[in-house]
Amino acid sequence: MSRFDQCLKFVLEREGGYVCDSSDRGGATNCGITQSTYDDYRVRAGRNRQPVIGIDANEISDIYRLRYWKAVHGDKLPRPVDLAVFDAAVNHGPRQAILFLQRAVGAEDDGVIGPQTIAAVQADHKAGLSVSVAAAIVAMRREFYERLVARDATQAKFLKGWNNRLDHLSKEIA
Repeated sequence: MSRFDQCLKFVLEREGGYVCDSSDRGGATNCGITQSTYDDYRVRAGRNRQPVIGIDANEISDIYRLRYWKAVHGDKLPRPVDLAVFDAAVNHGPRQAILFLQRAVGAEDDGVIGPQTIAAVQADHKAGLSVSVAAAIVAMRREFYERLVARDATQAKFLKGWNNRLDHLSKEIA
C-alpha cells in the first residue's frame, strides 16, 4: 500500500458517506467530496455531471490524489507530516494546509510549496522534528477552527467533530 493510500484510508475513515446538511458550507458531500468538486472533476474529465451520491471509489481516489495530495506535494513530505498536511488540505484547502506547514517549519508563508519549503521540511526531518512539525499543524488547525466559530456561531455545531478528527490525527502522528 502506497503512502498516499495509507493517508487516504485515514481521511476516508473520518469523512463518512453521503451528507447533505444545510448548515455545511460545502453543501452535499460524499466521502468528503463536495458536489462542486465532483462537478469540476467530471467536467474536466469530459464526463457529464451527476449527483455526488453516485461517486465511485476510483473517482474518490483520483480526486483526493489530484486535488489534495499532489497539490501539497505529499510524496515529498516525510511521515507523519504528509498525513497532517494532506488531512489539512482536505478540510481547509491546499493553500491553507501549505500555510500551516510553512509556519510550522519557519518557511516563508506564501501558500506555495517550493524548494525553500521542502528544504525546511527536510531539515526538520533530519533533526528528528517531523512529529513536532505535524503536531504544530494540528495545533494551528485547532486554533483555526476556534477562530472560525468565534466569527460565525452557525459553525459551532461542527466544532466537536472537527476536534475529534484532530484528536484521531494526533494519535496517528504520535
